[in-house]
Amino acid sequence: MLLHIVARGRIGRSAEAELVDRYLKRIAWPVKLTEMPETGGKAPAPAPSSVTVLLDEKGEQLSSMELAAKLEQWRDGGRREARFLIGAADGFKELDRASADLLIAFGRATWPHLMARAMLAEQLYRATSILANHPYHREG
Repeated sequence: MLLHIVARGRIGRSAEAELVDRYLKRIAWPVKLTEMPETGGKAPAPAPSSVTVLLDEKGEQLSSMELAAKLEQWRDGGRREARFLIGAADGFKELDRASADLLIAFGRATWPHLMARAMLAEQLYRATSILANHPYHREG
């Protein structure tokens, strides 16, 4: 299953970009990152049999184990792509939220977009490591 991050804003050359790149390179699953301008432009069309996840302050706060379980369920259910959308500074419209399969939040705080992208990359690495029984994640 392809893990596809679709993010508003350009990350450029920054410490956050290095962190995102570091985690994405570690993921054994196919990964794609699509950057879009802050405003305008259309997100690439979802692949058939895809699932859409929005990073949104109103979303569920999943543990790493719960995110891994979702990825496993989608993968084993035949989903070809899991799309993770990171919106612009003003977030998502209600129509976008309603059409998503899942909304997730990284806690109750609002995070800068570049940090959210790095946090998502790390959590996807962690979740795929959990599914591979890799020792990166330890339950304590």
